[in-house]
Amino acid sequence: MFTTRPQLAGTFGVVASTHWLASAAGMAVLERGGTAFDAAVAAGLVLQVVEPHMNGLGGEVPIIAYHAGRDEVYVVDGQGPSPAAATAGVFAGLGMSLIPGSGLLPATVPAAFGAWLRLAQDGTLPLADVMEHAIGYARHGYPLPPGASDEITAMASVFSEHWPSSAEIYLAGGVPAPHARFANPALADTYERLLAEAEAAGSDRDAQLAGARAAFYDGFVAEAIGEYLAAAQVMDGSGEPHAGLLTASDLAGWRAGTEPPVSFDYHGLTVCKTGPWGQGPVFLQQLALLAGSGVAELPLGGVEFIHTVVECAKLAFADREAWYGDPRFTEVPLRALLSGEYTARRLALLGDTASDRLRPGSPAGAPPLLPSFAAEGYEAPRAAAGWAGEPTLAHSAGGGAHANDARHGGDTCHLDVADRFGNMVSATPSGGWLQSSPVIPGLGFCLGTRGQMFTLTPGLPNSLAPGKRPRTTLSPSLALRDGGPYLAFGTPGGDQQDQWPVPFFLRHVHHGLSLQEAIDAPAFHTSHFPSSFWPRESNPAVVEVEERVGPDVIAGLRERGHQVRVRPAWSLGRISAAARAGDFLYAAANPRGMQGYAAGR
Repeated sequence: MFTTRPQLAGTFGVVASTHWLASAAGMAVLERGGTAFDAAVAAGLVLQVVEPHMNGLGGEVPIIAYHAGRDEVYVVDGQGPSPAAATAGVFAGLGMSLIPGSGLLPATVPAAFGAWLRLAQDGTLPLADVMEHAIGYARHGYPLPPGASDEITAMASVFSEHWPSSAEIYLAGGVPAPHARFANPALADTYERLLAEAEAAGSDRDAQLAGARAAFYDGFVAEAIGEYLAAAQVMDGSGEPHAGLLTASDLAGWRAGTEPPVSFDYHGLTVCKTGPWGQGPVFLQQLALLAGSGVAELPLGGVEFIHTVVECAKLAFADREAWYGDPRFTEVPLRALLSGEYTARRLALLGDTASDRLRPGSPAGAPPLLPSFAAEGYEAPRAAAGWAGEPTLAHSAGGGAHANDARHGGDTCHLDVADRFGNMVSATPSGGWLQSSPVIPGLGFCLGTRGQMFTLTPGLPNSLAPGKRPRTTLSPSLALRDGGPYLAFGTPGGDQQDQWPVPFFLRHVHHGLSLQEAIDAPAFHTSHFPSSFWPRESNPAVVEVEERVGPDVIAGLRERGHQVRVRPAWSLGRISAAARAGDFLYAAANPRGMQGYAAGR
């Protein structure tokens, strides 16, 4: 049912990520004497270059980190808020009931660079040392991933006809072939200018970080974004051209901050996630349900195991739809959602057959309210050819050579780092996908479209409001054991980011599988609840499984009422992980897609 490839071990430092060049860059920084914070920043910036179809400089990156010197776990708020001009009334005036998944309208403040700079504050190396790898690959080129080539192929007509600034970057020499050397000189220029203005701010490291932040959010980057959006009207997923709402002043008013994680104790581990402005607490809700379900005693990968995990996921994600949102704008009953009394009531809903209903609970006594796209009878609009709300689903399903790698929909990047000093980082960079929005002229990157995750249904925790963070899917994870850092892990995958890691975690914790064995085991997930991405469709009772689970398991799930969609072997999930056990550090990466990589020594 799984392979026995060994996980990587070392004592100096380990890095695992969704791309081998990012892992190599992070390891190089560790070998230079940097910390996990320095290495994560270096790897994260490289991911912006080498996986442009999965993330970019204009995107976002929630981060969870453990700082050994302070004995502290903290979350970096790497999700940018909506523009000041973004109201439900604006979209109603455009005749929209959903925020488009592409173009300029769904853009939020690009938070990735500010979040990486905030993490870099806890590092030790000069900014030049952590930026040089990204600059080098952007300037001199790297082997273009097949998935990126597929996306550019799918978007070629859109770029040529509607987004000429993207065509200048991605179609300069025709559609680039998989593994061809690809460079982005405009992006290299942007990185180099950011670094130059940082170094001009002074020799002090903190002054340079502040200088880089100012250059991006108050300087030339913000000005270029503001000037472009003030004049541009571009085609988007609605099938019509629209102007954007983001302005330079929206960027000037934003700074990445830190906050404590939300946590839950499970089987001797304290699992830490972001707050409910991300979907991270659904992982904790699933653990709370699974703790009382008897899952620890179930055979790995069997019908009962998959059924139990999937049915618990349905209950947790139903609560996500009803209760999660930016806690700066809404009161989210997290304590009640994770309480033993509420969990017991929810466990009583589990049965031997698959549920085909969306069943949010009432954790604080108030009735749950759902967005319009979660109502029975909702029919999702069809995307025009070449337009999609999420990074890979609509494009790759069109028949590219590597379509099977992305059929699950929703994808991005992930990285985990642990160093010899006791620090640990888990981060999930995303947004600013090359297919999401046109390249900002002169900058070499495009904006994110995370605003599509808001609902326009009024009065809900995740309803659109100016300056509010959309409830993102991005979900890094960090677990403590005996109060110290033990495990950093996560995956790309949109709504699957808090599904694929659940069986990984259970296999490792309850059955003693190594990190690599737990990653390699057959993956599965459900698309029962509404997607976080435009057009917000749901597939009641659907479970997607890798064919490696076996025909008996597939038949058994169908007998229980699950609508099973069988996916090719090694096609679901991109988990990576790093762990500390005594004096040793361990790391493992996903073999699916042949890009994930773990490095260490």
